[in-house]
Amino acid sequence: MSTPPNLSPQQVSAFPQHETITGVVERLTFYSAESGYTVARLTRPRSTELTTIVGSFANIQPGQTLQLIGFWRDHPQFGPQFQVINYQETKPATLTGIEKYLGSGLIKGVGPVTAKGIVAHFGLETLDIIENQIERLVEVQGIAKKRITLIKNAWSTQKAIKEVMVFLQGHGVSTTYAVKIYKQYKDEAIPSARLRRTLLLPKNPTS
Repeated sequence: MSTPPNLSPQQVSAFPQHETITGVVERLTFYSAESGYTVARLTRPRSTELTTIVGSFANIQPGQTLQLIGFWRDHPQFGPQFQVINYQETKPATLTGIEKYLGSGLIKGVGPVTAKGIVAHFGLETLDIIENQIERLVEVQGIAKKRITLIKNAWSTQKAIKEVMVFLQGHGVSTTYAVKIYKQYKDEAIPSARLRRTLLLPKNPTS
């Protein structure tokens, strides 16, 4: 498991025990498209207050359900925050979660109204339908074949981002560095990382 960059060995050894938390992104307080650095607010099960999370994300939008690995820290100005070391996106498990996820703007071609219609028609099977039988979206009133193509392309992009992040983190690349690699190489990040590992070259996304 990786630690945030630019920390001394003394600071690393002083880290609190890592924890895993899960929740739904409620809103973004700050997001840098260039670096992926993010401050967001998370809704967690059985918690009445929003949790502040801080870390690097390849792509993050309200409505996403995330499993986060990290540690708690107390910011002198903003209070308790969860510093994210690694993360993984998981499928929303409720109708409300699915609707919010689809309508968040993450999937081009699907806004809040369209998301509501899709979820009303397909229920908890919505994401499986989009993944495996996307042509069935034509069953939803107001969705034409042209929009289905747009949704299909956007869904494929999100899937590619997840695959790249899972691959890089699975090969010991920190989340912060994985985001930098993805920002530069996009869908080519996996073959580029494999090539560099094979040739034993330094993994420098700026080279």
